[in-house]
Amino acid sequence: MEDKKVIWITGASTGIGRALAIKFAEKGWIVAASARRENLLKELNQINKNIYPFPLDVTNIDQCKIVSKNILEQFKNIEICVFCTGMHDPKSEKEFNLEKIRKIMEVNYFGVMNSINSIYSYYNNKKSGQISIVSSVAGYRGLPAAGAYCASKSALTSFTESLHFEMRKKNVRVSLISPGFIKTPMTDQNDFPMPMIKSPEFAAEQIYSGLIKKNSFEIHFPKAFTFIMKILRILPNSVYFWLVEKGMKKIEY
Repeated sequence: MEDKKVIWITGASTGIGRALAIKFAEKGWIVAASARRENLLKELNQINKNIYPFPLDVTNIDQCKIVSKNILEQFKNIEICVFCTGMHDPKSEKEFNLEKIRKIMEVNYFGVMNSINSIYSYYNNKKSGQISIVSSVAGYRGLPAAGAYCASKSALTSFTESLHFEMRKKNVRVSLISPGFIKTPMTDQNDFPMPMIKSPEFAAEQIYSGLIKKNSFEIHFPKAFTFIMKILRILPNSVYFWLVEKGMKKIEY
């Protein structure tokens, strides 16, 4: 299958990762789909035979190495990697909880680091291809009751920017994906209004277009929402804090 276009997607069992796996498979790509829940990966294979399950816990360094090796042995190539693993626990984040903070960072940040570590040498030698990291507009600034989640996404955003400088010298494109609110099992936990929330299929279309048809560093959507978040990002702290606190009072959060 050396002539086939191959994409590796982590976090592929639900939400954005699942919709993206289906999108690429429909476009004729071979999709190596990874997540912890093997049963959900098998369901994806039933939907489209171009999707191949590669069960993985991204917090396990050795598993990441084994899975990336298995993908390369089977398909001989990985053109694109999309590291989409993430978790959030809004109820536990309303108060400081060190155990939950560690868990969120372990999955959201170090899970991506483990995944990149497993394919770094491959891309370093290949000198082509793409590495794409799913962050969030929540990484732009700190938000109430989301300290660990915002911190993990902010760390991913900064890391992706740094990786871009390094890998461009090796002809490897690095891109950052910054979604707004997307209706997934993770956002279903939120107990506050989520403006301009979109479907996972909408997200998949935006990501596919950004990876295949465009060449910008950041893929962010929906634009009407992300541009507002970008404006908030550059406001002075005093103005930003006032606006957020006013908004939280309005929704009685």
